[in-house]
Amino acid sequence: MDRTFLLAGAVAGFIGVAFGAFGAHGLRGRLSPEMLAVFETGVRYQMYHALALLLTAAVAGRFDGRSIVAAGWLFVAGIVLFSGSLYVLAVTGVTTFGAITPIGGVAFLAGWLCLAVAAL
Repeated sequence: MDRTFLLAGAVAGFIGVAFGAFGAHGLRGRLSPEMLAVFETGVRYQMYHALALLLTAAVAGRFDGRSIVAAGWLFVAGIVLFSGSLYVLAVTGVTTFGAITPIGGVAFLAGWLCLAVAAL
């Protein structure tokens, strides 16, 4: 599982840097300042949780159990749901995607909670 989360964290970090550059250079002037801020929030949280996935991969061998595995998958789900919905919302302007964002936020919170449980 540690390799899976290492790979997921590395891919999420790569995409986060690429989307950050795209937002700064490709979307500036195309999106309103409010929607650009929404996009940048998605990038910021993706990068935080890419690092959380790398941490999860690093400690997966030390802390066996379902909690560490759940933490990793919840971080992945959070990136897809939270950051992904913000990207789509910012680019398309379809506000319905904003309803998905809190689900991703809850996945992030649950992932951190599972990581804490694994440490105990």
